[in-house]
Amino acid sequence: MQAWGSARGRALATGVLLLSLALAACGEETPRAKPPADATGSSSSSPSSPSSGQPTVADPAHSVPPPGKIEGCCQGADILVYSQEPLSDDMTSQIRKIDGIDATEPLSLAQVAIENRVITIGAVDPASYRRFARSDIAQLQEVWDRVAGGELAIDTPLGKKLQDDAGFLKLGNDQDAARVHIGAYALQVPQVDAVVNEKWAETLGMRRGNALLVSTDLTSPQVVQDKIQKIVGKDLSVQILGPDLDLSATQTAFLTGGSVAEAVGTFSYRVIGGGRITPESSWVSENIRSEPVPILGTVTCHKVMIPQLRAALLEVQSRGLADKIHPGEYAGCFYPRFIANTTQLSLHSFGIALDMNVPGNQRGTVGEMDRDVVAIFKKWGFAWGGDWGYTDPMHFEMNRLVDVR
Repeated sequence: MQAWGSARGRALATGVLLLSLALAACGEETPRAKPPADATGSSSSSPSSPSSGQPTVADPAHSVPPPGKIEGCCQGADILVYSQEPLSDDMTSQIRKIDGIDATEPLSLAQVAIENRVITIGAVDPASYRRFARSDIAQLQEVWDRVAGGELAIDTPLGKKLQDDAGFLKLGNDQDAARVHIGAYALQVPQVDAVVNEKWAETLGMRRGNALLVSTDLTSPQVVQDKIQKIVGKDLSVQILGPDLDLSATQTAFLTGGSVAEAVGTFSYRVIGGGRITPESSWVSENIRSEPVPILGTVTCHKVMIPQLRAALLEVQSRGLADKIHPGEYAGCFYPRFIANTTQLSLHSFGIALDMNVPGNQRGTVGEMDRDVVAIFKKWGFAWGGDWGYTDPMHFEMNRLVDVR
């Protein structure tokens, strides 16, 4: 049985798909978003601009030609091949020739950090990628018109949790990370949280063509998984798609979205149970350090963050605020794991976040963190979880590189 379903075996779903009808201009001003509208998952959805018959382009700098009506719907998204580097033409050609593979679709994949939650985003060709979405969503024209027009389509619960008041999502935890408007709430292919069109790949610093969706139609994906793995090598991720993460597959963490993400680097990892992961040892030895810092003592973090953390704590100490940070209530920095009850990595997995004064600063509260301490950490390149829509006042994460002298 296929993990995501095949074109022959699926019936149209009747669930409701929420579409955000707010269009965003590309510029400094944030337009006022209209409330989301409800639309059924049918193929008769009207275009964004009924008067002209052409969909409205929300972001001209990131737009591609509209996809037009879908033809040949649909393919099952059964296997995802994911690499840190672009897949070669020869590699993808060999995969397509495997008996039992019905169709393939190249895309670019990376992770972006949003409020300590690392989500997977795909840069896709909306005209061809839509064939791999669930059939009701594949046929809903407005979703793909909006992706072509520069907007983002995202799973409904995640989008509603992370969007700002104007319906935008900041793609990365860097202070100056790009923002994209949410054009549609739409269920995505398993293990992909959101999609934009391929014009966004350059803006986000993504590796072009580093992933491949594979449809096996009536063939079980397990039959071809090992054959694909032999072609791409044992270190690349070849995972069978479904509602749960394929625990047998090597996974790839490719953080993107700005200078901090670039400095952190990319690693492969294995899932070891209990919500934890094991990053590849070469990345850990190259990047993770245990060093002494003021107030907290020895910390284990990414090497790019430690100088800024040390500078922030030195200033806290020099200004007589050391008693506002409680070393016994420090909950760590490098802790490779998923966000609870998800398969989305935490920024602690990259060693660029830390939790302090835990008991009095629980999620969803204003917290007791001293605001002068918060201001000092912001000065030295950290974002504070207390500023988020769903607050996390114990949490600080690196959001820009600061030259420490």
